[in-house]
Amino acid sequence: MNFYEEAVKVMPGGVSSPVRAFKAVGGTPLFIKKGYASKIYDTNDREYIDYVMSYGPLILGHADKAVIKSIVETAKNGTTFGAPTELEITLAKMIISLMPSIEMIRFVNSGTEAVMSAIRLARAYTGKNKILKFEGCYHGHSDFLLVKGGSGLASLNIPTSPGVPEAAIKDTLIAEYNNIESFNNVIKDFENEIAAIIIEPVAGNMGVVLPEESFLKTIRDYADKVGALLIFDEVITGFRVALGGAQEYYKIKPDLTILGKIIGGGLPVGAFGGKREVMELLAPVGSVYQAGTLSGNPIAMAAGITTLQRLQDENVYEKIKRNTVKLFEGFKDNLRSIGFEFTVNYVTGMGTQFFCNNPVNRYSDLKDVDTKLYARFFHYMLSKGINLAPSQFEGIFISAAHTTEDIDYTLKIHMEFLKEYKKNV
Repeated sequence: MNFYEEAVKVMPGGVSSPVRAFKAVGGTPLFIKKGYASKIYDTNDREYIDYVMSYGPLILGHADKAVIKSIVETAKNGTTFGAPTELEITLAKMIISLMPSIEMIRFVNSGTEAVMSAIRLARAYTGKNKILKFEGCYHGHSDFLLVKGGSGLASLNIPTSPGVPEAAIKDTLIAEYNNIESFNNVIKDFENEIAAIIIEPVAGNMGVVLPEESFLKTIRDYADKVGALLIFDEVITGFRVALGGAQEYYKIKPDLTILGKIIGGGLPVGAFGGKREVMELLAPVGSVYQAGTLSGNPIAMAAGITTLQRLQDENVYEKIKRNTVKLFEGFKDNLRSIGFEFTVNYVTGMGTQFFCNNPVNRYSDLKDVDTKLYARFFHYMLSKGINLAPSQFEGIFISAAHTTEDIDYTLKIHMEFLKEYKKNV
């Protein structure tokens, strides 16, 4: 059966999320049959070392035995109840103990839902309407956050998707990530109207881009100055770059934190949490309404509990750190040895090699990235049994299941591609 031909008959583009369709790299997507540890297997039983890891949730690798056991045992007792369970309390306490900025938490079903709810809460708490986000940072597909960066001026905001009315984004301001001058220029006329500043502390949706020194602290200080809430979107970085997320890694404490991916152990989940005085504005304690039939689903809670328990073994993070450095420093060594100066950005558990020679610190730096060359690289690696994200602007994810042999083989094939490319330049 040609699965792609069948899929496009019943799903737009044959996929349930756009990046999976391979539009950025050409060709047709793999249909995956199973995964185990660091490997996935397509419907033809071809094996690939997987660096997508479902775009981040699978920090322990595919089908981790302890996680699968917790899912199966929990499912035996039922899949959903529309009622509280002890598992919610357990996972909530674990997250709160690991992320000191979170005093209370609410579980939802996706990162998009968590962001939407946190923004509503911030507006209610501050009594203000405007939201400031950063160009190149992705916070889900809520209407008011689907905005092009452009010049970063609110007056020039336009929706990036048909179906989003301009009225939906009239209170969304945009500044450039890692650009304090841009930040200051945007806020100067609105500083008494900003309810929240939302940011990916490590940008993960324009490729991996790290915050420059003092950038996050400057934003934290400004939020305090004007009475805006600082929201860290840690859907990707939470429990990946450190056990306490990017806020631990960079020692910056947000007012609200968005979580997802890892806290569900590979199942659909989202959460937002923060200061008690803010969170208690939520219904049923307060008047800010938010609800979800499947929120706090017991199976996702069980998978998240097991995942966070495993991550508290310091040997797990040490292995992830070690292999992250080995892979991305290996990329750098290969590039230097062959005479290329392509940019490599990484932090624990995630990174990107950009096909451009200039540093990539902000969204505007991406204009020189050779996406056609990335497409060639992607297909070459795939042909050799290495699965990368089908877009230059997604990350490579390292899990605890990746082995030294996986990394060595990946670096070998990486070098083969660079040599072949150099011969034809």
